[in-house]
Amino acid sequence: MYSILLLLLVSAGATASATERVSIAVLGLFHSSQFVVEVSPAFPMLVDSGQHQFVVGAGAPQKIAVRLIGRRVIVDAPGTRIVGERFTFGARAGGESEFVLVVPGKLCRRYRGNLTITAGKVELIAVVEMELETAVASILAAELSPDAPLEAMKAQAVVSRSFLVSGGRRHPFADFCDTTHCQFLREPPPAASRAALAVRATRGLVLAWRGRPFAAMYSASCAGHTHSLAQVGAPIVDYPYFSVECAYCRRHPERWSSQLSGKDAGALVPNSEHERIQTARKLGWNALPSDTFTQSDAMGDVVLNGVGRGHGVGLCQRGAIGMAQDGKDFRAILDHYFPNTTVESVEKP
Repeated sequence: MYSILLLLLVSAGATASATERVSIAVLGLFHSSQFVVEVSPAFPMLVDSGQHQFVVGAGAPQKIAVRLIGRRVIVDAPGTRIVGERFTFGARAGGESEFVLVVPGKLCRRYRGNLTITAGKVELIAVVEMELETAVASILAAELSPDAPLEAMKAQAVVSRSFLVSGGRRHPFADFCDTTHCQFLREPPPAASRAALAVRATRGLVLAWRGRPFAAMYSASCAGHTHSLAQVGAPIVDYPYFSVECAYCRRHPERWSSQLSGKDAGALVPNSEHERIQTARKLGWNALPSDTFTQSDAMGDVVLNGVGRGHGVGLCQRGAIGMAQDGKDFRAILDHYFPNTTVESVEKP
């Protein structure tokens, strides 16, 4: 979640509200002009261009080839070709479908929801609309190891759900994306997995500040204490955050080092998450994993020695795991990293 703090810089007007479904732009990092949608007979899909419809996957597995040619989307299924600008791939009988989306030669990923593919300027834009709890489970499975303590997983589930409920619409075609710009998302975990259990156990629960849900933040590890917004140069939009001690990271710091040219190092702005993100996007995320570092000269270059990964605001994932290993439950973990907040339900009565 390296760039989530950019939310604070651009969305001061976002309104917290409960939601039952979210739309997430997926696989956008590949900038692909072609996809393959793999459909199983257990989840036949209705493909709709707005003018034409057809059903795939009824009776046998099928593959749908989707290509961008100019500003038109070409959809090829066995015996059918349709040209349009926007296609939806939805469950034939309503509800959510389950399918595999393939970037040919690079990656395939399973999703649960309904798919829309739209013609962009130079690439296809794929968006999956899914149930809120499906999104939370898919994020949790991506963010934490499957053997992470259950209570740490529950804490992460509440934090991720809070962000989805209150984060506003962050992209032109979707509410969120599947990268650390929003929240990392992979496949929904198996129903019997620890991640799925954590989501079910916390269903509908979010963090609230003064009675309102807020887009809670988290990072991989901190430097032995989390940061307030002021410490990373970000404005206060809703919850102010507080700097709290993280005993696990203090005892087991995650250290890093990198070497930059004198020119690149000279452009660094201390205690600015926004500037760190800009530097990391230019030089790579491993060049500046956190805001906590020291500098030393090295034959014209500059060596950075730091600790922690991410902005260090809100939940520290390593620290949450450490607290869970020490016997703390998810509410105690959330109370520690988000002082003066409450855990509320956004489920409809």
